[in-house]
Amino acid sequence: MNALVINSSGRTDQSVSRKLVAEVVAELTARNPGLSTTHRDVSTSLPFVNDLMISGFYVPDAARTAEQQQALAFSNQLVEELKDADVLVIGAPMYNFGIPASLKTWVDLIARAGLTFSVSERGYEGLLKGKKAYVVVTSGGVEVGSAYDLATPYLRFILGFVGITDVEFISAGQLNLLGEQPLASAREAIRQLQPAV
Repeated sequence: MNALVINSSGRTDQSVSRKLVAEVVAELTARNPGLSTTHRDVSTSLPFVNDLMISGFYVPDAARTAEQQQALAFSNQLVEELKDADVLVIGAPMYNFGIPASLKTWVDLIARAGLTFSVSERGYEGLLKGKKAYVVVTSGGVEVGSAYDLATPYLRFILGFVGITDVEFISAGQLNLLGEQPLASAREAIRQLQPAV
C-alpha cells in the first residue's frame, strides 16, 4: 500500500498538525508494515498557477509547446504522486477560517481536467476513485465543524471532486482555548482510525 503524506503548516517544530500527521502515519504503518510513504511538504516552493500553465491545461499533451511542457512538469509530478497513492494523509491547520494558501496551491496544481477529473454532458466526474483520505485539521480558536470552519467543507468537497469520497477527519480544534483536551481526542481518534482501502 502507498501513502501520500502532505503537510501544509507554515510552522515546523511547533506544528501540532505535523505531529498528528506523523502519528497517523505511524498508526497506518503499524497496521500495514509494508506501507510505502511519499512525503510532500507543500508549505515551501510550490509555484502558483500562471498564464503559461493555464494555456497548457487546455491543449492536448502532444500539442503543447516546450515552454508549456516545462511549466506543467511539476503539476504533472504532483498528479502522479496522487494517482500512485492508495491512502492520502493531509495536515491542514486552519488559517483565518480556511486552509493554508500553500495547500490551496497544491489543490490548484492537482485539479486537472482529464487527469484527476473529467467533464462531459453529464457534468463533472472524479477520476481518483477507490482511495482513502485522512485529514488532520487543527485550529487555535475555531471550533472544527462550526459555521466558522470553512476548511473541512472545502476539503471534503475538493477531494470528492477528484473522486476521493472516503474521507476521515481527525480534528484538534480550539487548541488555544481548550489546552490538551483536543489533542487527547485527536489521538484517540487516530487509535480508532477506520481501515484504509
